[in-house]
This record gives sequence, C-alpha cells and structure tokens, in this order.
Amino acid sequence: MKVLVTGAAGFIGSALTLRLLERGDEVVGVDNLNDYYDVSLKESRLDRLLGHPGFTDLRFDIEDGASLSGAFQEHRPERVVNLAAQAGVRYSLENPQAYVSANLVGFVNILEACRHSEVEHLVYASSSSVYGANTSIPFSVHDNVDHPISLYAASKKANELMAHTYSHLFGLPTTGLRFFTVYGPWGRPDMSLFLFTKKILGGEPIDVFNYGNHRRDFTYIDDIVEGVIRTVDRVATPNPEWSSDQPDSASAAAPYRLYNIGSNNPVELLRYIELIEERVGKKAIKNLLPLQPGDVPDTYANVDSLMTAVGYKPSTPIEVGIERFVQWYRDYYKV
Repeated sequence: MKVLVTGAAGFIGSALTLRLLERGDEVVGVDNLNDYYDVSLKESRLDRLLGHPGFTDLRFDIEDGASLSGAFQEHRPERVVNLAAQAGVRYSLENPQAYVSANLVGFVNILEACRHSEVEHLVYASSSSVYGANTSIPFSVHDNVDHPISLYAASKKANELMAHTYSHLFGLPTTGLRFFTVYGPWGRPDMSLFLFTKKILGGEPIDVFNYGNHRRDFTYIDDIVEGVIRTVDRVATPNPEWSSDQPDSASAAAPYRLYNIGSNNPVELLRYIELIEERVGKKAIKNLLPLQPGDVPDTYANVDSLMTAVGYKPSTPIEVGIERFVQWYRDYYKV
C-alpha cells in the first residue's frame, strides 16, 4: 500500500520508512530537516532511504497546510503515520511556540488532509509524557491523563483529543501510540544514551538528574517499529462496549484507539549508565543533579492492550540494545 510518513528523516520515522519499503510498500516521506539537532544526521538517515524504489522524498513543514494538502492530493496515501513533532520535555520550557506550531497547528493540518483525502487510517505519535503527575504504576491507557506537567505533554494530550474529534465527526480511523523512551542506532543526539555515550567517550562529565534514581521504560527501536507497523495494518474501529456512563479513555464509540508502546521493563538510570560504561569501556564522571522541572520520576508501560490488539511483544534486552547503539556510534563517528 501507499503510506505517507511525516518526520521521515527522524529517528523513528526513518527506521519505520525503511521497514515499510523493505516489505514492498510505497512511502511518501515528509520532513523539513529543521536544525533542532544535527541536520547531517537526518541527511544520513535519509540516504538509507533514497536508493529504494517506491520512496518519494518531500521537504516542507506540516505547519504549511497548502503544501501538505497538495502532497495528499497528488500522492493519495492510503495510510498515514504522523511522527513529525517538536520533541523534548526540557526544550518546551525554553521555546513553547515551537510546540504550538508543530504539534498543534501541524497536527490539525494532518487531520484535515486525512479527512479530505479519505485516508483509511491515521496512526500518530503521542507520548508517555501525557501521564504527567500520574503515580499509578505501570501506566495504563485507561488511566486519567488530565494533569500534564510540561507543554510538550500537554500538546500530545491535545493531539489525542483532536484525533477523537475527527474520528467522531468524520469517521476518520485514528490510533495514537504513547511512545516510551525509544533508543538505538541512529537515535536522537538530545537523548540520554547518545549524550552519555558521547561524553563518556570524550572524558566529559554527564548530568545525571534525580541523582540517577528515576526509572525509564527504555524501548529498542526495532521493537517500536514492529509495533507501529502492526498498528498501521490494523485499522482502528469503534468499541461496541463503550459507554459514557463508564467511559474508557483508550477507545470510543468512534473509530478511535490509544495504546502504550514500550518495553514493559523499566530500568533505573544508574544501571543504564553502568551498561553504557561496560560497552564503552570507560567510567562516567557523574554530575548528580535534582529532578528537572517537567520530568517525572518513573515511566513504566502497561502494554497489554497493544499485545492483545496486534500481538506486540518487545523482545530486545537493554544490554543488547545498548551494545548495538555503541557499536553504531563508534562506526558512524569513527571513534
């Protein structure tokens, strides 16, 4: 089938696009190659895709509604995966307008384009950040998420609400995936694994927030991509048992679904650093700091719903995932 993927030069987007192409799908990739982080890394990811038949490379912002609408009209995608967004909890404290533009205006444009092009299924990236002040562990898609603690989280919660509106009003099947910390080769330079590996190799101190005591549900990129593809293939449907008397926040009377996508196996940050030290072969110089504003102490995904719906089952141990990343980092940067 023909799939339009936004954020195709991104970490998850490029890995997903590659897998879709390898299985024989046509992919229309959209990315603006912004400079939030190293553009050359994004270009290198794209280089892996450009040689594949069936790949179309488009460069524009999803905030540009006219260009987005034109791309939909020309290419007529059957399925859409929206991964384009302004990412990062901490950056949302510095530049909130970037989140309004990409995550709110851009997402409305995606919904409108899908609606008018009669797209069969929209899958979009939400985030584990939506759980905010929730302290019920593990996080369940059936939990209340009305108390976000960063603008990034609020923008992702808003995406879920906006998607439900379009599912309800126009019958557009939408599925939101709440990603838990994704890591692996070709990852983002602003993420902990990338930062820690770079600084440990360079003999620089690393900032360790919450004194290393928080836990993250680190999820390997291959497991994430497998889950996304299975979700793309399973078009969202209404929940016939949904009731407004006892509403389920993860489904609706409309064709609307929400799932966690994570490893279901949180790792303490200090253990994570130990594993990086083992693979790098050097000890880290730790700068222990308190928890940052907008961060949560722990993330832990209950993925039962996604396992039941599409057979999702993460299988990459953290030790293997970190080893693969460090090897990729050494090869890519010739360290």
